[in-house]
Amino acid sequence: MTDARGSTGPHGEAPARHAPGTPCWVSLMVHGLAATEEFYGALFGWEFRPGPQQLGPYVRALLDGREVAGIGQLPPDRHLPIAWTPYFASQNADLTAETARSCGGTIGVGPLDAADAGRLAIGSDPAGAVFGIWQAAAHFGTAVSGIPGTPAWNELLIFETANVAKFYRAVFGYEEEPVVSADFDYVALHLGGRPVAGIHGLGQALPRDRGPHWVTYFQVADVDDALDQLVHLGGHVLKPAHDTAHGRVATVADPEGARFALLRPTD
Repeated sequence: MTDARGSTGPHGEAPARHAPGTPCWVSLMVHGLAATEEFYGALFGWEFRPGPQQLGPYVRALLDGREVAGIGQLPPDRHLPIAWTPYFASQNADLTAETARSCGGTIGVGPLDAADAGRLAIGSDPAGAVFGIWQAAAHFGTAVSGIPGTPAWNELLIFETANVAKFYRAVFGYEEEPVVSADFDYVALHLGGRPVAGIHGLGQALPRDRGPHWVTYFQVADVDDALDQLVHLGGHVLKPAHDTAHGRVATVADPEGARFALLRPTD
């Protein structure tokens, strides 16, 4: 990962409307909505209120009354991977979805209207990693960042970066900044000169049970304390806490198996 703290305002608040291509929302679809609310509410201090119901029961998570993420309930007969999905801002969801198709991606849901909140599509890149497209209307997306309990970074884990980086560049207009290293395959995706997301090529170290997938990093005040709380709540530690150049990080999963990361950024 790389440093994305330049994306926040001086008081931790995100811009009212996210620039096209910027990760603007994260959403999770689960089987047990009430239990998942309880888990993340205890872990991150989130409260919940109902959101658009086009795809079934759905709630928005809030910190101090400001929206940070969404959680929806899968129909009982849908056996999809349980995973956090990042949404990228678009001025025209239909056009972005069509561009994704023409560049080798697929669109599985939409584009469709989410009541008066906006227009969305959910698709996958040529490697199969799922992402969302969001055209804001009344709902701009994540309303606060840079504080514990908010999404801090989104990173695509994949076999190798070159081909899929071309896809995201074509669809969202990113500039790429590869990490030059003989044994580290990483590309930072930039908009307007600042990093907004990353692509990490893991080769054969990519988890075979998941395949290519996006991982959302959530900021916490203390990673080790958050891990203790997560385990107490029924979550699982996949990669223990360790220090990096960008802060202390751990990779975890919630009780239904959705993977995400905990991050305490460097000051």
